[in-house]
Amino acid sequence: MTDHYFTSNPNAKKNEKEFEITLKNNKLKLTTDSGVFSKERVDYGSKVMIESIDPSIFPNEKLLDMGCGYGPVGLSLAKAYPNLTVHMVDVNERALDLARKNALENGINNVNIYMSSIYEEIKEKDFGAIISNPPIRAGKKVVHEIISESYRYLAEDGVLIIVIQKKQGAPSAKQKMIDTFGNVERIALDKGYWVLQSKK
Repeated sequence: MTDHYFTSNPNAKKNEKEFEITLKNNKLKLTTDSGVFSKERVDYGSKVMIESIDPSIFPNEKLLDMGCGYGPVGLSLAKAYPNLTVHMVDVNERALDLARKNALENGINNVNIYMSSIYEEIKEKDFGAIISNPPIRAGKKVVHEIISESYRYLAEDGVLIIVIQKKQGAPSAKQKMIDTFGNVERIALDKGYWVLQSKK
């Protein structure tokens, strides 16, 4: 069976590549590899979510990037808003190694990058925001657990922000956010990608 990016140790043969991208008006140099999500370029949905995020609405400066991959979301926000402390977690060790390398390469120090299978290793329960481009290929159960469990890890008035394509389950994710938080708002829509936000 071919493994995919939602795997702690992907078997895919290493094949690193570098590219530059501008996110939140900052140029980032990113290294990716086989066995990680969206290895050729930053996923379009991630870009839509990154550009739609406004940390001024967060009740504090602690942010959790759930399923950070090689780091484009968490690192771009950490670079753009140096007052934030960004926790970046993933189940994929190769992706985490790349995220650490990319943080170093871009001189980003306000990040804390570590392994966690969903919220398993998350100790803090007072994040101002949790953001995620959830791992669709891991299945609906995982995506919905990211949504439902986020409530316990957010500070009062904290927000959950996710991006998901309509055809990959955005309507059911939206309903799950309503069930969990009692509210949801679509803060961006681009090429079928919905950026959804709920407030605790």
